[in-house]
Amino acid sequence: MTTLTPYEYAIVQAVPRIERGELINVGVLLYSQRHDFLSARTHLDEARLRALDPAADVEGIRVALQAWEQTCTGDGASGQMRLGERFRWLVAPRSTILRAGPVHMGLTAVPADELNRLVDLLVR
Repeated sequence: MTTLTPYEYAIVQAVPRIERGELINVGVLLYSQRHDFLSARTHLDEARLRALDPAADVEGIRVALQAWEQTCTGDGASGQMRLGERFRWLVAPRSTILRAGPVHMGLTAVPADELNRLVDLLVR
């Protein structure tokens, strides 16, 4: 029998023009303390982004998304932080072009598989 364990996740959103409040989903962060797992999967649909803001800095957003993924893996200064601290730092409210939506909970046996499922469901 497969044992399901809790996880937390948040959708990564791009908000190209903060003043308009329009956004698109561009990724998912998933954290499972029991599995010692933190990862981000991202997918930037350039056409959808440009529909919100034709002048959006697509390359800058791609670089920022890579930085979120690197924070999850502990590259750079985030290597000094525990996984839970990294997750909480990433999901903290902010007023930038990338932000995390509300944190949700779920159950899974395999966090990486669940992360892929959520990206397909919520982002692609």
